[in-house]
Amino acid sequence: MKVLDIQNITKVYTDSEIEVKAVNDVSLSFSQGEFAAIVGPSGSGKTTLLNIIGGLDKPTEGEIVINSMNINKLSSSELIHFRLHNIGFVFQAYNLIPVLTAKENVEFIMELQGKSKAEREKRSLELLSGVGLVDRINSRPAKLSGGQQQRVAVARALASKPMFVLADEPTANLDSKSTETLLEIMEKLNREENITFIFSTHDQRVVNKARRVITVEDGRIVSDKSNS
Repeated sequence: MKVLDIQNITKVYTDSEIEVKAVNDVSLSFSQGEFAAIVGPSGSGKTTLLNIIGGLDKPTEGEIVINSMNINKLSSSELIHFRLHNIGFVFQAYNLIPVLTAKENVEFIMELQGKSKAEREKRSLELLSGVGLVDRINSRPAKLSGGQQQRVAVARALASKPMFVLADEPTANLDSKSTETLLEIMEKLNREENITFIFSTHDQRVVNKARRVITVEDGRIVSDKSNS
């Protein structure tokens, strides 16, 4: 089942009257259960592309269709609501709320969705157990290692039961052991629960795990291959 269709996306930035195409006429589609990496050097446009896919940035031209919904046609409030219910995000800097515990960080998305307290508690415990942090549910981010914080971020991204998860350089601030643990967890969730993951990365360890590798240079796709 196709969950995402990107049609002729272009993003133009104007700097001192010079136009720069950060993304240049990109078309892609993703099916349910993919484990894909968008790769390329710094400045290649991969993060801009990921932000456009997630509705965090608007394209200058083109369309993003998610589960048959053209998100370009949504108002700002409709887009916020759509993202909340359909897209999970994992960021390089974790972006956890520092005053909340691990469990509360995971529950927060579900609270915004209007889920009941019992449902929030049940799912947050299941997710934190799934990422190996059931013993740290009451710890705040400052008391967790970088790898543990990123695992909380993965649990939070899945809390809303999204169509897919976008992960922007999720291993950039992690050591080798934490990276391996995180990738194993995401690979397991992908395999066992058919959760779609799309990474933006220049980390070869992520690339090696991905089953599809899309290479971007100067805002264009130069390669789109299955990773055997």
